[in-house]
Amino acid sequence: MFLYFMFKFNVSFCNHCPLVDRSVERSKGRKRIFDWTSVMKFIGENTEVVGEQSLTPELRLRLFTPSCRFWTERPELWPYEDPYWAIYWPGGQALSRFLLDHPAVCRGQTVLDLGSGCGASAIAAILCGAAHVVANDIDPMAAVATHMNSELNGLQPPVCLTHNIMSLATSLHSWLNRCMETHGTKVLIGDPGRAQFEEHAIRRLLRPLAQFELPDSVREENYGLSCSGVWSYTPEL
Repeated sequence: MFLYFMFKFNVSFCNHCPLVDRSVERSKGRKRIFDWTSVMKFIGENTEVVGEQSLTPELRLRLFTPSCRFWTERPELWPYEDPYWAIYWPGGQALSRFLLDHPAVCRGQTVLDLGSGCGASAIAAILCGAAHVVANDIDPMAAVATHMNSELNGLQPPVCLTHNIMSLATSLHSWLNRCMETHGTKVLIGDPGRAQFEEHAIRRLLRPLAQFELPDSVREENYGLSCSGVWSYTPEL
């Protein structure tokens, strides 16, 4: 049994939502007692169910939209950590689309979705018949959003971990290589080809698998990015 390790290469932010653009400064050092029920209520009141305007129209997700209060609200009024889970990032859209188009990739496999955000890629893996799915994100609100989005799509939520797994690895490359050598892990990465990604050292170790044209609405929200791709990590290159 292979472990499929999936992540979105979010090395920069590219969305027109002012809260996401400016929340790093705003939330620095902020702590809040986390209550699952209250967070579910808050997410339900401050997001909208979105489906058709993405690369995966068959998935329904609770996300920020221009009609949501905090799309235009002053960022300092947001009471939690940075809401990256509330945006369906282009890398995540491409990765989810790739899985749904190629269900055999993770059918019967164990899948780890790293930087899971809204949970779309983990949900796609479940829909494709993965035997076991773990969604990992450092923000506990992402775990709540993933549970809510799984239920929206009629699925049992995946296991959600909120520990920063990457803090356990001194080197991304060595950790990935060790996973591949020990478990036969296959690694997939989603990214729209931003400059930081293209210039990163890991780029020379990636093999392109697919590229998708982004819908017009996604392009508008992401400063004109037109495509997003999926890559396979192949250190033997």
